Parts: sequence; C-alpha cells; structure tokens
Amino acid sequence: MTLPNGLTPEAARDQAARAYELDRKHVFHSWSAQKSLHPMVITAAQGCYVWDGDGNRLLDFSSQMVNTNIGHQHPKVVAAIQEQAATLCTVGPAYVNDARSEAARLIAERTPGDLDRIFFTNGGADAVEHAVRMARLHTGRYKVLATYRSYHGGTETAVNLTGDPRRWPNDHGNAGVVHFFGPFLYRTQFHATTEAEETERALQHLEQTIALEGPSTIAAVILESVPGTAGIMVPPPGYLAGVRALCDKYGIVFIADEVMAGFGRTGKWFAIDHFDVVPDLLTFAKGVNSGYVPLGGVAIAPHIAATFDDRAYPGGLTYSGHPLATAAAVATINAMTEERIVENAADMGERVIGPGLRELADRHPSVGEVRGLGVFWAVELVRDRATREPLAPYGGTSPAMTETVAAAKAAGLLLFVNYNRLHVVPPCTIGEGEFKEGLAILDQALTVADGHTV
Repeated sequence: MTLPNGLTPEAARDQAARAYELDRKHVFHSWSAQKSLHPMVITAAQGCYVWDGDGNRLLDFSSQMVNTNIGHQHPKVVAAIQEQAATLCTVGPAYVNDARSEAARLIAERTPGDLDRIFFTNGGADAVEHAVRMARLHTGRYKVLATYRSYHGGTETAVNLTGDPRRWPNDHGNAGVVHFFGPFLYRTQFHATTEAEETERALQHLEQTIALEGPSTIAAVILESVPGTAGIMVPPPGYLAGVRALCDKYGIVFIADEVMAGFGRTGKWFAIDHFDVVPDLLTFAKGVNSGYVPLGGVAIAPHIAATFDDRAYPGGLTYSGHPLATAAAVATINAMTEERIVENAADMGERVIGPGLRELADRHPSVGEVRGLGVFWAVELVRDRATREPLAPYGGTSPAMTETVAAAKAAGLLLFVNYNRLHVVPPCTIGEGEFKEGLAILDQALTVADGHTV
C-alpha cells in the first residue's frame, strides 16, 4: 500500500516526523501563538482527501483555505505547471508572456459586465490593496467603507478593512477606513424579522453612514459578495443592487471582494452573478488556480482603467502574472469549464449539501442555522436556540467547539472553523457519495456539541 505521492506509510511517517521537528524549530506560523501550536502534518493529497503524518486519510471539507476549488493534485493543472516550468519559469511583469495573456482573457470572459482589464497580484490581500489604491486615485478621495463581520486580508490596508477581531492589533485608526453593519438576518442589527426588512434597513444604515461621513470624502465601498470567513452570510435579495445604486448616486467606487467566493465556490463563476450586479472593481485569488501557485488580481471596469490611460498607475509587483501561476490558472479555468465543475458545485449545493445540512439542523439542538450556496456553507452552533447564544464567543473559541472539531477530525473529517461556526466548504469537484460520507461524520460530531446545549 502506498499513498498518492508514492510513499509507503512508514516512509510517510518518517518524513512527517522530520518535517514536524523542523517546523517547530524554524517555521513562524501566521495568526498563532507559537509556543502552544501543534500543527497537523499533511504528507499527501488527492481529490477531496488529504493524508496526515500518521497516514490517516481525511475528507477535506475545508478545501485548505477555501481555495482548492478544483480539488487536490488535479492532473491537468499539475501537468500545466510542469510544462510551463520546462518552457519559461519566470519573466518580469513588463514583458508579455502567453500564459499571462491567456489567463487574462479567460478571466475577463467570465467576470461580470465589462470588467475586461486584469491586473495580476500574488494573492487576495494585495489584490484588495491595489483595488483600494485604484479607487482612491480614480476618485481623488481617501475613505473606504467596509462592513463589520468581514475579512479582506492580512496586509496593512486589507487588515484595516477587515471587520473581524484580527484587525484590532493592527488598527491605529488612521487607515481611512469606516466600518458599517452589513445584512445578517440571523443576528440582525436592525431588529428586522424578514429579508425584505433586513435589506431595506441595512441600506438605510449604509446611506446614513455615507451622509454622516461625507459623500465627497468616500472613495469606495468594499464588500465580499458573499462574506466567507466571517460566516457565509448570503446577502438578502436587493441588497447588493441597493449598494450599487448608492455608489452610483454618490460617485463612489463599488469593489466586490471575490477572493474566497469566486471561481465556482457558490455555484457560479463569481458570487455576485447571483445578484445581477456589476461592480467597478472585482478582486480575486484562491480558486483562480486552486491555490496551486500563488495568484490573485483585480478585474477593472473601463472607466477606472481609463484613469490610467495617460497617467501612470503607481504600483506593481515583481511577480505580477507569474508564468507558473497563470499557466496553472489557464489549466484550472479550462478544466472547470470542460468538466462542468461550476455546474457540479451548483447542483451539489441545491440537491445534496443544502438539504443534508438542513436535515442535520432539524435533529441537532446545537445547530442554530445553516446557510450557503454551492459548496460554500456555514453551520452556526449555539448553546440555546431560543436566545441564539453562540457555542463560542465572537472572536474566541470554547471547550465545546474544540471537542466538536476534534471529534470530526478523529473520525476522518477536516473542517474550516471560525468561532462558533463549522464551515462546510469542500472542493467544487465533490461527489454525492463523498459528501454523504462527510455528512455522516458531521452528524456524529454534532452530538458532542449537543451535549453543551441548554
């Protein structure tokens, strides 16, 4: 018996032990207190599965960082990276190369409206940085409005735009960012009882924020089309169209952050396509090539791009449109199209994942709500359904969550976890049998959470 990478279990365990030892000696991990950290080793991956350092196979319902949309080790993408490496490993951003040009064409064909110019970055955070820079230069204004319960990246501007507690240690109040409440009916800030009320009151709140901050001072409003890490809160009908209308009314640039939700995750190429809205700028990363090589970018509307027709854009990156990354993007997008992977995500979400999670919610008192689209779902865990008290505090964790996640992992399921939520975000390629395998494990793990309810 061998693992997908050709190693025997014994060799894989030896390799994992050495990797773990060196990691703890030399690797400084992000978003972590280093001393208490005990990271899991991954020695192999294939499709929807990963293998840990002990040779255990786990179903990857996290897609790692919600980015392996096409699954692990897709042969067409691996071959494209190998072929590009043998042809041209790197080239400066000022030069034309066919991988970058073709990737830009394929992305532009799929972005909404006329967002046909593509600025490549190395990931999602720097895509957000450059989108904000473009908006500020285009408008001559500085402030940017972003929601609480959001995540836009870990670099300076992006982390200040972020609305979750990871912003706090980095926020000195001088980034030109103003936060407001987005719609989230389950934990409404607007005392709404219906989606229509939530939309109306959330838009009134946004317009009041614009008025009080001064429309002439605001460069952009940035929103995740469907917020990801913050809770997969699908916006209610009419909300994104209302934001678009407010931005048009006050001359504000509308930036759609599709870093996590884009490239098939919600069952469409971009999440904003569910709402028939076209932003001025759209940021992407993660799913564009399933994270096989770091890549991100900004899709730019003509009126924004025209600002820099005769005026140099003051920004760039050494690895912008790197050949290995863009070759991986070309292969990923073509494979997703040929294999109808986006359609699979839509079908699985509507026919299998949504109904399966809702059935679990009916049977487990710890589940307050399930919500999502495609292969992008959140299971909100609560101590008390009546009061909606979360199973872990905002910005923190709890023994109940730790035990629940540990139970899932011990049974062979890897989950994306944030505060009191389990995110069910498998690759877009997942099949019905694989999902039901994971659902059965999740069903068992939720009995642990149920033991902490009142």
